[in-house]
Amino acid sequence: MTYAEAVRTTWAPLRPDEGVHDIVRYATLAANSDNTQPWRFTLSPENIVIAPDLSRRCPAVDPDDHHLYVSLGCAAENLTHAAAAAGLRSTLRFEAGAVVADLERATAQVSAQFAAIPNRQSTRTAFDGRPVSNDLLRSLEQAGTGEGVAVLLLTDRQQMQRLADYVVEGNTMQLRDPKFMEELQAWMRFNEGEAVATMDGLFSRASGNPALPRWLARPLLPFVFTERRENDKYRACIESSAGLAVFVAEHDDKAHWVEVGRACQRFALQATALGLKYAFVNQPVEIPGLRRQLAAYLGLGGRLPDLVVRFGAGPELPKSLRRPVAQVIA
Repeated sequence: MTYAEAVRTTWAPLRPDEGVHDIVRYATLAANSDNTQPWRFTLSPENIVIAPDLSRRCPAVDPDDHHLYVSLGCAAENLTHAAAAAGLRSTLRFEAGAVVADLERATAQVSAQFAAIPNRQSTRTAFDGRPVSNDLLRSLEQAGTGEGVAVLLLTDRQQMQRLADYVVEGNTMQLRDPKFMEELQAWMRFNEGEAVATMDGLFSRASGNPALPRWLARPLLPFVFTERRENDKYRACIESSAGLAVFVAEHDDKAHWVEVGRACQRFALQATALGLKYAFVNQPVEIPGLRRQLAAYLGLGGRLPDLVVRFGAGPELPKSLRRPVAQVIA
């Protein structure tokens, strides 16, 4: 299968006649940490259970599985929209470390957020710098607010520059960590062949980088993937964005991490429906000390920031891939 064929298969429109299996495929189109796809689905006539796949953990960058459970929440949000379009009402609950979606027959409902699912992507490149209207900001804020989760939208350039400082500081610390770099490189897919072989990971062209054979890309990586180059890129990307969104949960536990994922996925789908792009700049929440500093800067009291996202108008990039449904069903 070529990369283009894999993209068409992965991101094809929902096929309701294929039942819950295609609903699961749509769930897997959600955002997730480094495209690790850390989930397992268990199907029954009454519900779908989304459990963590601990074999796909990223202990260097995500030692407490925060991003893993956020990823489960993103998938759960996609699932609710796909199920509704297929004539199933889903009620979500967090139980025994997994997300349970109880299903019942209902009138099919197709929402703008459902229609955005096959078009959503995390766009890791510069945007065009245009501001977003207050009406669109209100729409994004409404979508990004969840049960026990708030979203702070920052469009003030001075505040955005201050957050860029946190991103650069966190990025520098991570690039100097050998375990982080080893883990990151394990999930890099340098060309179409590698991306199709695994159907996961960080495909170079999906991040705006050229595709190269591994024998060339690996020795070149230390020369092109440098602190200065990456930090300059992040500053430029934030400067080119219309704003930043910081997601904040009331409590720092797995159930709320799932709700953060749901809220972030709704935000992403709403942004996509409005013709906007977004990308994660999570370095400040991945370093415990910086996470507390950022909380103090934002005046969050006892709460901690969970995700940092930049948004704005930007280009379309090549799509990332997802594993076949058969590989994610337990």
